Amino acid sequence: MAADGKIDVLLYGLGAIGSFYAFILSRNPNVQLTVVARSNYDAVKNTGLIVNSQNHGQHTVHPYRVVKTPAEANQKFDYVVCAHKAIDQGSAVTALGPAVDEDRTTIVIIQNGVGNEEPFRNAWPKVTIITCVTWTGATQTSPGYVEHTKSEDMQIGLFPSTISPSETEKTRLDTLSSLLTRGGTKFTVLDDMPRQRWEKVVWNAAWNSLTTVTLLDTQTWLKSGPEAMPVTRKLMTEVIEVGRACGVTSLDYNLVDRLIERILAMPPIGSSMQTDCKAGRPLEVDVILGYPYRKSKELGLNTPTLDTIYAVVVGVDRRLRDALGK
Repeated sequence: MAADGKIDVLLYGLGAIGSFYAFILSRNPNVQLTVVARSNYDAVKNTGLIVNSQNHGQHTVHPYRVVKTPAEANQKFDYVVCAHKAIDQGSAVTALGPAVDEDRTTIVIIQNGVGNEEPFRNAWPKVTIITCVTWTGATQTSPGYVEHTKSEDMQIGLFPSTISPSETEKTRLDTLSSLLTRGGTKFTVLDDMPRQRWEKVVWNAAWNSLTTVTLLDTQTWLKSGPEAMPVTRKLMTEVIEVGRACGVTSLDYNLVDRLIERILAMPPIGSSMQTDCKAGRPLEVDVILGYPYRKSKELGLNTPTLDTIYAVVVGVDRRLRDALGK
């Protein structure tokens, strides 16, 4: 903690979701919040971060510090909240190195995908990791200005899930819970976080990929032809099969029906991957599709729909990266 007893928090990845949780954390007077900003650095530095929420109203957040890199902060933190796009976790680990003290720091991962935690665990075997799955709808419509819908929920828990977490891990999880509660956001602390991550991946593997390769919204895609619904259901089912083979046996095949019913009850939506594609940015292919794809090959599973969609999205991502010279 800081000398004045405040909790030093670094938020890495000030996109729409990162900005929303920066707002939530900033509502705690005992939090000293530093944010790492890139394209919105000037806006946030000069006028603050504006969050217009259908649940919370409009607020302007003035972080304790706005920096361009974790190294610029020149300090270690109690909590490092990772809300960046999970495109290159290895680079994120390297960038965050100056901010992490393995004995002091808790890493909080708020990202899509599975396998996200492994690079952090490999780099810092003793560090406390809290993994989070968010179902929050937010869009950064201009630098430093975020629109948040009524969609707001999150599941959090320790990584890896353990029957007997250490007292330090429990205390750090309890502290984060208190910060989220004080911030007024909806969340649940769970023991079975692998199931939550895989359930979200089933959702993302379908809607992120299919809205990206077609550039259609979810409802238009499902009504585009007689094969759209069967292909979507096959893709979801194959990802569930991979998750179950990876040991997440609580993953239920009924999830396909629940997720289809959920999307049909919602207004037409795109996806964060589609937004990145339209903006010419690299895609979160690896943690959403690549990890399930590789595991399916390792485990000898037959996943033709996943294989095909993964190959197509990799091709789209290659085009975007080539245009950026990456």
